[in-house]
Amino acid sequence: MAQPRGAAGGGRRGERPGGRTVRSGASRGPYGRDPQSSPVPYGAARRFLRALPPLIIVGGVLFDLATPPTYTAAPLFSAAPLVAAPFFSRLTTLLTGLAAILASVGLHVYNDTLSDVPSLTETLTVVTVSALAMLINLVVRRSGERLASARVIAEAAQRAVLPMPAERIAGLQCAARYEAAQADAFIGGDLFAVQDTPYGVRLVVGDVRGKGMDAVEAVAVVIGAFREAAEQEAVLEGVAQRLERALTREGTRREGLDAFEGFTTAVIAEIPREGGLVRIVNRGHPPPLLLYGDGRLEAVEPAEPALPLGMGELSVWPDRAEERPYAPGATLLFYTDGLSEARDEHGVFYDPAARLAGAVFPGPEELLDALVDDVRRHTGGGSTDDMALLAVSRPATGAPPRRRTMPVVPPGRTDR
Repeated sequence: MAQPRGAAGGGRRGERPGGRTVRSGASRGPYGRDPQSSPVPYGAARRFLRALPPLIIVGGVLFDLATPPTYTAAPLFSAAPLVAAPFFSRLTTLLTGLAAILASVGLHVYNDTLSDVPSLTETLTVVTVSALAMLINLVVRRSGERLASARVIAEAAQRAVLPMPAERIAGLQCAARYEAAQADAFIGGDLFAVQDTPYGVRLVVGDVRGKGMDAVEAVAVVIGAFREAAEQEAVLEGVAQRLERALTREGTRREGLDAFEGFTTAVIAEIPREGGLVRIVNRGHPPPLLLYGDGRLEAVEPAEPALPLGMGELSVWPDRAEERPYAPGATLLFYTDGLSEARDEHGVFYDPAARLAGAVFPGPEELLDALVDDVRRHTGGGSTDDMALLAVSRPATGAPPRRRTMPVVPPGRTDR
C-alpha cells in the first residue's frame, strides 16, 4: 500500500547476506556471495506423490500377509484412491481404485474369507471409497479448469491495464517486473508505464493507496491519463498536473474513505534523446537509483519533498522537474515501496541501495533478475506488499542489442 515518504515506521537494523553471482566490477557487492541452500526440488516431491498410491497398496498387501486374518488392511486400500484423486488423471484414479479393490478381494481369497460378512463389508467399503475418489477427481479437475481459465483472464487483464514495455525504446534498454503479494493475483496497486513521445522517452512508476479492485481501477486511471498527457504536454510538470487532475476526478466518483484519502505516490521521468540527462518529478515516491557502469550508485533524491498525486490541494508549491546527468552505460532503477519495505524474519527492511552498491550488471534484465532473487532470500520467499520494478539503461557506445525473455513474475514462486 502506498504511503507518503516518511510515513512508514521502522528502519534498517542490519542486513542478511545472500545473493547470486553476477559479473561485477572492481567491487563485489552482496550479489557476489554464494546463494543460500536451495529447498528440496519440486520434482522430488512430485515423484514421491506419483509413487505414493502404489506404495500404499503394496504396504496394505504386506501388512495383511504379515498379520493374522483378524487384522485388516482395508483402511490402506481405501486411502490409495483418495490420495490419487486430487493429484492424478481420471484414468490413473480409476486404475488405482481397481488395484485397491483387486488387492482386497485377492487377499480375502488367499485367506479363504471372501464369503465372510466382515470381508464383504471391507470390500464394499473399498469399492465405495474408490467411487467417491472418482467423484473427487472430477470436482478437482473442473475446479482446476476454472482456475486455469481465471488465470488466463487475469493475464489478459494485466496486459491490458499494465502492458510490459518494449525491450528497446528510442535506443534505451528496458526491463520490468511485477510481483503481487496476493497469491494468484497478477496486478494490484503498483504501476509502471514507458512511452516514446516527441519530447523523449517518458515514464511513470507509482503506487496507489489501497488494494483490491479499487486500486486496480486507480491504476487504470493513472496509466490512461499518463499515456495521453505524455504525448501532449510540452513539459514534465504538465504531465504531473494532468495526473493530479485525473485522480481528483476519480476521487469524486468514490465513496467512503477513498473519496477523501485516495492518493498515488509516483515518479515521473523524461529522458530526452539528446543531452545525456534525465528529468524527474517525484511525488512522494521512493527515490530512483542511478547505477553507473563502474559500480557506483546514487539515490536520485528530490531537492524538495512533494505530496503524492491526489493530494495537490493540500500543497502550495508547484511541481519542479529536476535534471540529473544520465551518461551512457548507466541504469535507472525505479521501484515501489514493496521493495524498500520488504522485511526479513527479524523485521529488517530491505535496502536496495546497500545491496546493489558495487555490483555491475550486463543489462536491465540481469539487474532485475538478481534483485528479485535477492528480495526473495531476504523475505524468505514471502511478501506483504506488491512490488513493481522498472530498469532503464542507456547503452554505452557499441553495446549490442539485448533481448528480454523474462515475463512478469507471478506470486508463489520461491525458487531461491
